[in-house]
Amino acid sequence: MNLTALRDLNDVQVDLDAPLGARTTYRVGGRVRALVTLRDSRQLDEVAEAFATCEMPLLAVGQGSNLLINEGLHDLVAVVLEGSFATLDVRDDGDAVAVRVGAAMALPVVARRLAGEGVVGFEWAVGVPGSFGGAVAMNAGGHGSDVAASLVSVRRWREGSVATLLTRELALGYRTSALRDGDLVLEGELRLARGDADAASARVREIVQWRRAHQPGGANAGSVFRNPAHDAAARLIESVGAKGMRFGSAVVSEKHANFIQADQGGRAHDVFTLMMMVRTKVRDETGITLELENRLVGFEEYA
Repeated sequence: MNLTALRDLNDVQVDLDAPLGARTTYRVGGRVRALVTLRDSRQLDEVAEAFATCEMPLLAVGQGSNLLINEGLHDLVAVVLEGSFATLDVRDDGDAVAVRVGAAMALPVVARRLAGEGVVGFEWAVGVPGSFGGAVAMNAGGHGSDVAASLVSVRRWREGSVATLLTRELALGYRTSALRDGDLVLEGELRLARGDADAASARVREIVQWRRAHQPGGANAGSVFRNPAHDAAARLIESVGAKGMRFGSAVVSEKHANFIQADQGGRAHDVFTLMMMVRTKVRDETGITLELENRLVGFEEYA
């Protein structure tokens, strides 16, 4: 582990021994050796050699809306994209609309802006509180659609090289992709269509209202478990009486059983322990083993 090269960078924001748990939507958890904030491609070029020299895994962090990091200090370099990586460009392309989205753009912002401009097909994304880059990496979805439905290509950084990948090369599946740990999605292109701006905006409002009515607020990271084939994780969790189950500073939401909420000042390990308790209870009583949708950092006992 060698952080010297990162410390010596003059034009890039590098925070050492940086809190990361507080940047997640669980608002609990530990720290990483370094947190690097990049605002443009020039800075990314500048840090590539330093990343290789420090010999620590990279962790791409978007909105932190699907991430649980254990307490303690982790030998990782977290990377956050801002600035020119948070752009949205819309242009008509024949009968379709080509939309270039920077990885740091928040999905709800993208959905609202496109709807307001009369670009349809991405309204569903207003209900996903994550970054575009993170949404690509896990093929995020909801309300009958997902990223794969409109994604054409992405620009991906890996070990100092940038490549443009077509959707078929990403092997997008249900909450999965071929992207690896350490890959950085820089931007992507969507193919959408023109439509009625008022109708699209009304659909966005409808999804927001549904989310407020059916999903909890507070410190959570959305759906904890993936839905198994032909069933719903929330239904299974509720069917075994785990709705409202608590461990320490973590509780299964009474509003939606596939959400876990962390108390203010709580512990990430409490959240993890509750996840495993729920998973075990569902497996023991139904025979179905739920797979995590949340991404875990520092919980070797799950690996």
